[in-house]
Amino acid sequence: MLRPTTLAMILAGGRADELNVLTYYRPKAAVPFGGFARVIDFALSNLMNSGIEQIAILSQYRSYSLINHIGTGASWDMIGRYRGVSILPPFIDSEQNDWYRGSADSVYKNLDFVKYHNPEEILILSGDHIYQMDYREVIAYHHEKDADLTVVCKRVAKKRASRFGMAHLDNEDGDRGGKLINYQEKSDNPEGEWSSLTVLCFKPEVLYKALAENQSDDSYEFGRDIIPRLMQQGCKIYGYKFDGYWGYTRTVQEYWDANMDLLGDEPLLDLEKWDIRTNLDHRGLRDFQPALIGKDADVTNSMIYNGCVVEGTVKNSVLFSGVHVGPGSVIEDSVIFFSNKIGKNCRFSKLISDVNTVYDDNIEIGLEHGDTSSEIAIVGWNNRVPAGTKIGRGVTISPELDRNTWPQVVEPGRVLR
Repeated sequence: MLRPTTLAMILAGGRADELNVLTYYRPKAAVPFGGFARVIDFALSNLMNSGIEQIAILSQYRSYSLINHIGTGASWDMIGRYRGVSILPPFIDSEQNDWYRGSADSVYKNLDFVKYHNPEEILILSGDHIYQMDYREVIAYHHEKDADLTVVCKRVAKKRASRFGMAHLDNEDGDRGGKLINYQEKSDNPEGEWSSLTVLCFKPEVLYKALAENQSDDSYEFGRDIIPRLMQQGCKIYGYKFDGYWGYTRTVQEYWDANMDLLGDEPLLDLEKWDIRTNLDHRGLRDFQPALIGKDADVTNSMIYNGCVVEGTVKNSVLFSGVHVGPGSVIEDSVIFFSNKIGKNCRFSKLISDVNTVYDDNIEIGLEHGDTSSEIAIVGWNNRVPAGTKIGRGVTISPELDRNTWPQVVEPGRVLR
């Protein structure tokens, strides 16, 4: 067996404030997605399917959920003499005495790990995007162009451009890609129309030099600092064009949208055609019974996973393993995480409910209690919602709320702590 030539490093350390209570106790890469998986499973599965077998995960914020999910890496066949997943948290030694200060700094602080593997190319990936990609095609294009850096890009609508790093490419290779002419990070009026997907392929010596130079700056991010620095130095930077599905899950709305993209007769995101692996031992997923749909239940345009028991109505929703929907309850346009228990005669609309939450009978969430907006309600994990509670649209409920503090009515848009 030949030693791997590519080292992949997954950036999975951040929280993402915009995901609200969903990331109170887990990094955004560990947020559940699609009824059975975690967001990081997409990057890991892409690597597995691309034959890239030496992987490091850079984690910092509340790493336990991520560490528990990754386990030994066996779920992605990452165990072997030259195969493995290493989780690299911050550390203190004679030279380092602080946290990772940014994505670039996290890689810099682990250059001893990188150099030990002596890779021919280094692939830097974000751990919080939903997509399917064969990285071998990116690496082949990178070598074909003898590029110092290759950035995977996707065309995005101009109204969304200010949220991303945007590249202007020449048309050297048509639909395959082109040379970066300009790059702007989160500009209100960017010159380019190609968003960086934070899939970056580097020549090692170029990356080492840029990271070392970046240490004298006051910002340590790949998009904001490293890419512009390399452009100023005249490095050969190419953009590889990607035209597949890409789900960006940084905000609650984007997360909900990506889950809704799983539904329909011709879903925008069709997991049946993607080879997505997850850790079935995490939360005991492999031990759940098949889903049970009661004789009076009604399930329409929804994803229902093993361990679910549905006795009510579920429409346009995603139910993770272990969810129980009681008789007479109606769940619409919602994402219900693992092991939620929903009592009788409840009505939920546009709700994201975190794990292990119990809803007693006759609860209403997201209905027209003084508000007709489309905002999404979020209930944090390990809650017990009292019978008869009415929760308006756009409400946020913190995890593990004291049962004795619940009001009977939670007005739209309120944050309950």
